[in-house]
Amino acid sequence: MMTDTAIVLSTTESVCPICLARLPAERVMLGDDVYLLKTCPEHGPFQTILWRGQQPAYIEWAKPKIPAYPAHPTTQNNLGCPFDCGLCPDHRQQTCTALLEVTQRCDLRCPFCFADAGINPPPDPDLATIEGWYRRLLEAGGNSANIQLSGGEPTLRDDLPDIVALGKSLGFQFIQVNTNGLRLGRDADYVKRLKQAGLSSVFMQFDGTHDDVLMTIRGVKQLDRKRVAIECCAENDLVVILVPTLVLNVNTGDIGDIIEFALDYFPTVRGVHFQPVSYFGRYPQIPSDADRITIPEVIRLIETQTGGKMKMSHFTTSGCENALCSLHGNFVVMPDGELRSWSQQNASGCCTPQPAEIGATKTRQFVAQFWSSNANLIALDSIRESKLGDWDVFLARTKTHTFCVSGMAFQDAWNLDLERLRECCIHTVSPDGRLIPFCAYNLTDQMGRSIYRNQQATIIEPCG
Repeated sequence: MMTDTAIVLSTTESVCPICLARLPAERVMLGDDVYLLKTCPEHGPFQTILWRGQQPAYIEWAKPKIPAYPAHPTTQNNLGCPFDCGLCPDHRQQTCTALLEVTQRCDLRCPFCFADAGINPPPDPDLATIEGWYRRLLEAGGNSANIQLSGGEPTLRDDLPDIVALGKSLGFQFIQVNTNGLRLGRDADYVKRLKQAGLSSVFMQFDGTHDDVLMTIRGVKQLDRKRVAIECCAENDLVVILVPTLVLNVNTGDIGDIIEFALDYFPTVRGVHFQPVSYFGRYPQIPSDADRITIPEVIRLIETQTGGKMKMSHFTTSGCENALCSLHGNFVVMPDGELRSWSQQNASGCCTPQPAEIGATKTRQFVAQFWSSNANLIALDSIRESKLGDWDVFLARTKTHTFCVSGMAFQDAWNLDLERLRECCIHTVSPDGRLIPFCAYNLTDQMGRSIYRNQQATIIEPCG
């Protein structure tokens, strides 16, 4: 555990990973690393790594925001966070992305799965139920939220195009599907129907450029099928974002190759969204610090494995979710293939707290603009052939040739920080229509029991 040389940076609250009781917690610096430290009266002390190394520096990365509380909270703060989600009046951020889980069925049995999908799945919600979820979002704050259709594996539903069209008819402008991509690679007509229904983009599971990596994380060789899926999306003008789950010493050596693979398929593939593995749902074993990869490590690996084409200084945090939850770097693909940092060009370096509402709005707009159809993308050679100067070319291509590398570090019962959770802007619509922050919805204790997910499973309440 911690020593006398540890420095307490701040206090927060967390939960016990065994009983999920609320606990006071401390963020503590020991050497170059930051840990979350907490003690359960019944189950003892817990220590979890949060941040490894001083590049980028934890203290400089963390940026406060002015809260944006829910305009129409639907639950009251009775038991306290994370047990009153709905959203409750104390939540500090609007909905940026709303997840609708349209099935719990899945055609894979991945060793790592936050949803623990495919195990005795309940019947799929019907269209009337899904319409109710859409309308609940409208009541909560209008149609500004970006929609992600998730699961399980949503492409197992033959009527997924109808679900997309329903959302579009109700005014939602950006609708994305979160998928393993396997059906997209074998059913071209299905991809065409999704595009015609108004699907904006595909958020595609993509854990590595070698089948041995995919076997370890997903239990099946599927790289060639992923390629075909991307090519089919290209034929139907559907943008793809590659989404690797990062597992230490399994695919963390493949980060640079994943980015290079994505660039090979630009402009169909517009970015890579890394997700360091979190331990909720289904995972092979109880995690130790040796099993975790933190945000600064991901950034350093990106710089190293891209040969410095992407540098630590090119990455910043978000104005939407809590600063310690994510990273992003925006790059412009120039006519000769050079990557130039856009996020670095626009970094303000300002430490004055910014309104959370503005951060949510900007994030929604960015995703809707740059993770959508290629229809307005000018030909790759058109600027090269013009007489614009280099700076004007760069400015023009920020609107048409942006490539994004981002990441989201989800929280589990071991590293849950309730201050971070209250600033979550990614909300899952629960079966009963409540809006639950993603990490709270997926939170499971050491035995796999949940607070919110899977109403047919054992749902637990806090001890005490």
